[in-house]
Amino acid sequence: MHSTTPQRAARSVAVVGFVALTLLGVRSDADTRDLGTHVVLSWNDLGMHCMNQDHAQISILPPYNDLVAQVILRGNATTLPQIVTDGVTLEYSIPGNTYSVGKTDFWDYAQDLFGVILPPNVGLTGRGLTGTFDALSGYFEADGIPITPFTDANPTVEDPYQQALVIARDAGGAELARVEPVIPVSTEVSCVSGGCHGSIQGILNQHEDEGGFNPNNTPILCAQCHGMTPLTGPNPGTAGYFSRRIHEKHDFLDQSMPGIAGCYKCHPGQNTSCLRGTMSTNFGLVCQDCHGNMHQVSDSIGNGRTPWIDEPACRTCHTATYGEPVGTLYRNAVGHGGVRCAACHDSPHAIAPSRVDRDNAKMIALQGHAGTLSDCTVCHGVVPSGAGPHGITSTAVVEGELLGGASKLATFPNPVRAGGLVRIRGTAESTDGGHLLVFDAAGRTIRKLEASVAGSRELTGAWDGRNARGESVAPGVYFVRWTRGEEKATGKVVVID
Repeated sequence: MHSTTPQRAARSVAVVGFVALTLLGVRSDADTRDLGTHVVLSWNDLGMHCMNQDHAQISILPPYNDLVAQVILRGNATTLPQIVTDGVTLEYSIPGNTYSVGKTDFWDYAQDLFGVILPPNVGLTGRGLTGTFDALSGYFEADGIPITPFTDANPTVEDPYQQALVIARDAGGAELARVEPVIPVSTEVSCVSGGCHGSIQGILNQHEDEGGFNPNNTPILCAQCHGMTPLTGPNPGTAGYFSRRIHEKHDFLDQSMPGIAGCYKCHPGQNTSCLRGTMSTNFGLVCQDCHGNMHQVSDSIGNGRTPWIDEPACRTCHTATYGEPVGTLYRNAVGHGGVRCAACHDSPHAIAPSRVDRDNAKMIALQGHAGTLSDCTVCHGVVPSGAGPHGITSTAVVEGELLGGASKLATFPNPVRAGGLVRIRGTAESTDGGHLLVFDAAGRTIRKLEASVAGSRELTGAWDGRNARGESVAPGVYFVRWTRGEEKATGKVVVID
């Protein structure tokens, strides 16, 4: 049997004192909210989980979902908050979704696929649709929840963004705090229902006859031959990583269906639209902006990248101050005082605020508005003084990071009056893709610009002196940076009154 537990990075913090926060947006009526003595922050590790509804012929992914959480003992004027795991039990349930057998045929084929006989509604890690989290080092995790996207009330219509109920209790069973994170899952990954293939059997018949593969020996678990890190660990398998082969065989979509429409043929999906966070909704990013196109995803795995483990990083478009440490995935990254990055910013692909109201509900319950958890009083109980999450970095440090080791972008006119148009020029080694971003003096990414690279390798762009919200920026120092892979070019702009 393959290992079914995703690789997890261990954390060394069990009880961590917070450093003081910078006030980022406190509600005027914050003190009237009774948040109690504790706060629970909870999220899904990927922002979307996929599963097959039907497993009789092939099984790509079983019902297998995750919730991660942290419990915080709130502070006050004299005491800093603390992350706690001892003396606390964290339980989960999915109101309105109490069974999975009958909503999928997975339990009929679990023994054939994974070599185990599972009780009804129990998943591969032994969890059901209700249970308790495991207490780890500085956080809690419930791994392998076998939820389907079908509620009890409507078991034939997919509802991909259901809300779980997470409750923290003390040693005596008394409730300390609760939260309702989205536990997302979709079956909108079918090769047939997406309108691409005529039948599953047809797909199996097209497979090469390697290693005694028999297309009629169903059900077939794709991960038996094609490595899938969540199921098999970082092992490519006998036929190469599943992610590599799928993107390789479908790279014609780069031309026939470029952009997110092609991605939604397999990644949920035209109805689910799983890329729903602020980067997509408010900044117009699509999958290719972070992951590259089909050919690039496949090629990068062929060149040594491990799917699910080596993934795009926030620091690619943000400065190091606002990105995760090198070698750490965003979903595992720890920030301010030991709080997970996703605890405040939410799940990958659903970075707050989300297009989906249910995603936003937990932040609204805590701080009265959607978006990044930015109300310091939620955890501190008061408005503290001093630098907080991400701090404020000096212009000299930011300038060194952005301009160091890069070719030069020409910016003119420079200085430019507030609201004036800045033209940007440089040279590029490649005409394929790239990001053109504007940063403020503290290293915050404030705008994504359109850039073009002509056949002569001349890079051109323009900035109208506005941020992503369309507001004119204040006078000061700003930086523009174009990157594609290891290639980068940067310039500095001074905005005056």
